[in-house]
Amino acid sequence: MTRFLRSALIPFVLALSAIPCHAVSVIVDAGHTPAHPGATGASGRVEHLYNLDLSAAVARDLQAEGYSVTRTGTDSREIALADRPNAKPDANFFISIHHDSLQQAWIDAGRRREFKGYSIFVSERNPHYQESLVCAKAIGEKLLAAGETPSLYHATPIKGENRPLIDRRLGIHRFDDLVVLKTAPMPAVLVEAGVIANPDEEPRLQNPDTIAKLANAIAGGIVACQQ
Repeated sequence: MTRFLRSALIPFVLALSAIPCHAVSVIVDAGHTPAHPGATGASGRVEHLYNLDLSAAVARDLQAEGYSVTRTGTDSREIALADRPNAKPDANFFISIHHDSLQQAWIDAGRRREFKGYSIFVSERNPHYQESLVCAKAIGEKLLAAGETPSLYHATPIKGENRPLIDRRLGIHRFDDLVVLKTAPMPAVLVEAGVIANPDEEPRLQNPDTIAKLANAIAGGIVACQQ
């Protein structure tokens, strides 16, 4: 091979080496739908709108890393819970984005400001539970590093909560009956990014800088657990 030919081939070979042999595929789910919008924030803005904003930012960050992203829950159509993680059954990972409310009794008692922060959920009924837990921990570490704190109130021993707390420091709970997690054919995690029922936390969760920070942390955790 001549020196000229070798020189001409070098950029081509380097370009090929930069192409991943298998692009990681992730389903990014925006929880709820317009018809069933989930929780209502202290201002009256519904959860689904928060989920759309944050899930879009997570998807963009993952795509910037070269990941293949399938988004669910992003149009006006109703979509069954079990259909969300099965929109692309051969995906490598499923993440569902949500924002929290509080028990109505706590709201009625004027306790909105007592709870803030994120929560992360996994299901032991997921066929890839251990891998799900690894990713949940990676996401939790990134959220902590970004200055976020776990709310932990889902572990409160009352009816409707009392979720087993797997990792207090990282805010990871087990919620075995969450349909999007237990029916997912791939590792799956659900993140409640913050408590929109808290009138102090809700404005922060609407802030574009906060959305970008949360998205970067969640996407960074996914990237970390896929390596």
